[in-house]
Amino acid sequence: MEMKCIQTAPPLAPDTEQQLRRYGALLCSVNERVRLVGPRDEATLWDEHIADCLHLRAVMPENGSVIDVGTGGGLPGVVLALCRPDLQFTLLDSLSRKTNALREIVRELGMNNAEVVCARSEDMAQTARETFTLAVCRAVSECGIIAEYLSPLVVPGGGIAAMKGPSAEEELAPLTGMWDRLGLSEPEIVYYDMPDHKRHVILWKKIAPCPPSFPRRPGRAEKKPWWK
Repeated sequence: MEMKCIQTAPPLAPDTEQQLRRYGALLCSVNERVRLVGPRDEATLWDEHIADCLHLRAVMPENGSVIDVGTGGGLPGVVLALCRPDLQFTLLDSLSRKTNALREIVRELGMNNAEVVCARSEDMAQTARETFTLAVCRAVSECGIIAEYLSPLVVPGGGIAAMKGPSAEEELAPLTGMWDRLGLSEPEIVYYDMPDHKRHVILWKKIAPCPPSFPRRPGRAEKKPWWK
């Protein structure tokens, strides 16, 4: 399994950093009413979450559309949308209290390239199947389950990028040679260092259409893994 390092990201343009700082302030404010993320102060939110999501800039497509599945408070989708106004983003979450709060943040930021959608990924795959250039997620589930959720959303030729912690290699190992069942390539791991730990991004290429049997009905992916 190939592993590469994400090199130090280029510095942010001043106006982009200003927007990201404003996003952090809005997220902290809304977080007092609707729990969207753990940290309650802007400094911790920046250091542990926004700065983390910025590493995903390295794997963004040149053009097209991106869907952030399980976006919560907009991590990583809002961060990436502010950095890449040339791309169209869909911010997907199944909890209306979160999407309602996130719409408020997106509106306050004046973002024209981000749409917030309240739906399960399984249902989204029925209405927008294989339409996105890239699907991303952060801290959603284990790798095999993520792949079942995201592959049906991505057009062949596109890709998936999942932000993961130290368990990534352990989760991927039992699925070696099976990813083509979902129309995916074998994964590539890229890593980067955060101040207190190493993080990983798991990358799959969409090499063929996802079989129509995926995704299965809601809840099935967790109860009966497709690879077992």
